[in-house]
Amino acid sequence: MANATSSVRTDGLPVGGAPGAGGDWPAQAADTIERVVGTVRDKTTGPAITVSRGVVYGAFATIVGVAALFMLIIGLVRIIDNYLPDAWVGEDHMWATYLVLGVPCVVVGLILWTRRRTGREEA
Repeated sequence: MANATSSVRTDGLPVGGAPGAGGDWPAQAADTIERVVGTVRDKTTGPAITVSRGVVYGAFATIVGVAALFMLIIGLVRIIDNYLPDAWVGEDHMWATYLVLGVPCVVVGLILWTRRRTGREEA
């Protein structure tokens, strides 16, 4: 009488654990486990690594940007103070340096102030 059961399961692995018609099932099982673990790892740690890199690079860029801004301001103050002609503003012309650098800052601040949003406008 013929045996009605097959020696291979529906997932491709042989029944009873003996390698036979199913091929090298331990290697297939290991590959499947490795693929599943890799997929789970990529979906969980991939976004976390991306976010942490963004935080680190953003913090570094902020620190370098603030330092560069301060260096630029200090350099501008020194250059303007050294090269302002004494005939225009007199011997002591630090006030003129502050005026030259302060007026553009005030203008930009006023422009940004007029474009702000208040809590009443959002509701």
